[in-house]
Amino acid sequence: MSSNPVFKSGNTAVITGGASGIGLALARKCAGYGMSVLIADNNSAHLSSAKSSIKGKVETIEVDVSKISDFEKLKTKVEKDFRGKISLLALNAGIGLRGSWEDTDYFHKIMDVNFFGVVHGLNTLLPLVTSHSTASHPSSVIITGSKQGITNPPGNPAYNASKAAIKSLAEHLSFDLSKSSPTTSVHLLVPGWTFTGMSGNDPSKSGEKEKPKGAWWPEQVVDYLEAKMEEGRFYVICPDNDVSEEMDKKRMLWDREDLVRGRPPLTRWREDYLIEAEEWMKETQT
Repeated sequence: MSSNPVFKSGNTAVITGGASGIGLALARKCAGYGMSVLIADNNSAHLSSAKSSIKGKVETIEVDVSKISDFEKLKTKVEKDFRGKISLLALNAGIGLRGSWEDTDYFHKIMDVNFFGVVHGLNTLLPLVTSHSTASHPSSVIITGSKQGITNPPGNPAYNASKAAIKSLAEHLSFDLSKSSPTTSVHLLVPGWTFTGMSGNDPSKSGEKEKPKGAWWPEQVVDYLEAKMEEGRFYVICPDNDVSEEMDKKRMLWDREDLVRGRPPLTRWREDYLIEAEEWMKETQT
């Protein structure tokens, strides 16, 4: 039994991108608490595998989060099969692509999934989260962001921009719901290096890849998330085996000081600031 009333037997969890990685680990946790779980994903093979591997009340639905019509289909299923109530909504689906400044499709695909996949989920499903939320039966929204949307390392501008937009969106949602639905908590999940499909942990492919020593398992991320939700944290910035919480704080603080001090952007990666940044990281206490 969890001390967080959202993770309660009989409650319903809806998880996008829930058939693998962090989403699947969260689905397993919810089912383990006796919750009804609806996993939404665009990979039919992963959906089938997820449903057969999780004990409990688990249903699946194939959804392309870039299409609001698919979310309308998802909403109809929740209303029909889950009494129209969502206690835990995890908008977790995302993709990682790389492209050039001339590649318009690269920008559209990233934004359609990573950003509008969250917007569509909120447009359609948020009323099913807030309408029944009370002090004794609260609800939660989890939105999966990325450290790349905060510290903005060079090399993948579309992905970084999508996750920066997600951070801003989640912050506004948290503020607005604190007024309109104060018993609905919002949490921005920012994983560290995690062994998921993006980093080679794809159960559908033959030949199991060994987890890198620096990475966390998805289950570690979800355990950390649950603990921070219990503390009432909005920002859930996960460490990993290579990067500590203290290091994350310093990196975020250095990035913000680019703006405050009027430095050029992304100075942590500029050659003429490398030594200064390295020394600052060593000496600064947060």
